[in-house]
Amino acid sequence: MAARRNLAYDNCPAARALDVIGDRWALIVVREILKGARRFDDLRERLPVSENTLARRLRELTDAGILRKQVYAERPHRFEYVPTEAGSALTDVLLALGTWGATWTVPDPAGPPPPEFPLNPSGSGTGPHS
Repeated sequence: MAARRNLAYDNCPAARALDVIGDRWALIVVREILKGARRFDDLRERLPVSENTLARRLRELTDAGILRKQVYAERPHRFEYVPTEAGSALTDVLLALGTWGATWTVPDPAGPPPPEFPLNPSGSGTGPHS
């Protein structure tokens, strides 16, 4: 598989951010972790994504400093994923994307209700789809 092209050729902050979180599943995985899903099995149950893709995204987000792995069981050795400060700061990004999506995209009437967004930074409620 070909390597992804670096978007930050002009050192644009938005392009640098997209190099880290611009993958199709990256922010969705972060959203679920911010909502409390910390273990691989929890994420796999909540998201319609292959195990390989989920494992790759978790590794990339951990390598980028968005998440950190934390041991929750010694035998067998099992990990959970916890947002770092950088990961928690993505709450505002998710809220902004949710607001944009609620305004400018049309939901599938046959689809499930939209998921709740993580708590907003003030902690006084949830995003536009709650």
